[in-house]
Amino acid sequence: MAEDIATPRVSAAYLSSFTNQTVRIIGRVVQLRGEQAIIDTSPKPASAGDGSDGGGGVGSGGGTITATLPRDSHLTLNDAVEVVAKVLPDLTIKVLVATDLGSEIDFRAVDAVVDATHRYKEIFYEPAGHNA
Repeated sequence: MAEDIATPRVSAAYLSSFTNQTVRIIGRVVQLRGEQAIIDTSPKPASAGDGSDGGGGVGSGGGTITATLPRDSHLTLNDAVEVVAKVLPDLTIKVLVATDLGSEIDFRAVDAVVDATHRYKEIFYEPAGHNA
């Protein structure tokens, strides 16, 4: 394997299980304030109004995460973003790498991948410090 560090995909709901670890998160940028962003990990689609919860109800689900960004990050409000970040003890994240994914992301699919990652964790990652 080329990488030594596993970066499991998580949502806000899983952060507490990954304190002091590096993770991957996909969400929508809902607020930008200087070097901080608020990321919603299970946003409603822009066209919500059909009674849909937008998150698909698949599993891990939503919540927002406060992210401290590197100075060279260039995120766009309301776009999707994928971040590789370290989870801090206060359940905020320190972003190591951020990639703007644009506005056309299927967050139901993202939720399904996060759910599968944790349902079948032995395939996707070995939880550090966990005895499965």
